[in-house]
Amino acid sequence: MAHFKVQAAPVMAAPNVIPMADIMLVLLIIFMVVTPMLQKGMTVDMAKVTNPVDMPNADRDDAIIVGISRDGVIYLGNQKTPLDQIASLVRDRISNRVDKTVFIKSDGRAKYGDVVKLVDEVRSAGVDNVGLLTEKAEQGRTPPPPPVRPAGD
Repeated sequence: MAHFKVQAAPVMAAPNVIPMADIMLVLLIIFMVVTPMLQKGMTVDMAKVTNPVDMPNADRDDAIIVGISRDGVIYLGNQKTPLDQIASLVRDRISNRVDKTVFIKSDGRAKYGDVVKLVDEVRSAGVDNVGLLTEKAEQGRTPPPPPVRPAGD
């Protein structure tokens, strides 16, 4: 009777990184899809400026952001809020803070008077600093032409 000795395969010294690379690519795709959805507050087409001031505190999780849409609807964070309640709600949110800064995110086509009223209400809440959030204008692009007025105006 012959004895056969089973020969084991040699131990592989290099780790197999292909499954790890697959998992990393899947996670990268998930983060790329989810990150734009994490935007704080309401979405507006902010005014475009050529020399914006960087306001890194507006990206903090505890930043107070008040938004106004082009039709004058006001939001405190993501919650629609009437103008007459903004001062008391902002006052409540900044009462325990050292940094009493509130950021205003205005649509570029919002009425100037509505934005001024909102800034006035926020200032009446005891806010030290009001930051107006804008976007940097793309270089080389010409602005759209102004609207054409009818002949009878």
